Amino acid sequence: MLEQESFWENSSFAIITDKTKPAMKLTIDELARRGKKVYVVDLSDSPDKEIMQSISDLPQDIDCAIIGLKRENTENAIVELKKKGIKKCWIHWRTETIQAKKKCAELQMKCIFGKCPMMYLSHGFNIHTMHGSLAKLLGKY
Repeated sequence: MLEQESFWENSSFAIITDKTKPAMKLTIDELARRGKKVYVVDLSDSPDKEIMQSISDLPQDIDCAIIGLKRENTENAIVELKKKGIKKCWIHWRTETIQAKKKCAELQMKCIFGKCPMMYLSHGFNIHTMHGSLAKLLGKY
């Protein structure tokens, strides 16, 4: 089993979003549908009132995090997540930076990057599973 597939076997997830990645909402919904404990942090300029607005508000003992932020904010999120005890993260496809990768290595945080989370989480016939099938055909899964 690939690391990207086993990632979803964790029980609790912090989702860090700024509403710039539509797939983050789909990720939240799919994890909740699977009965996972999901903690959402909305770092956008117009956060929903009932959702946490700071990574520091997260409880301890969350298994892993999915980061879907603008590139310039990813590294700071990694530092804050590590402070909360999170040891694994997935940086949303096309939002990773060299600095964020280095920060994960420096903090000894396992990290998946360069892959769309929904490509591995989604089921049925939809754009995400088609993306996954295409990636398999091209050897990029």
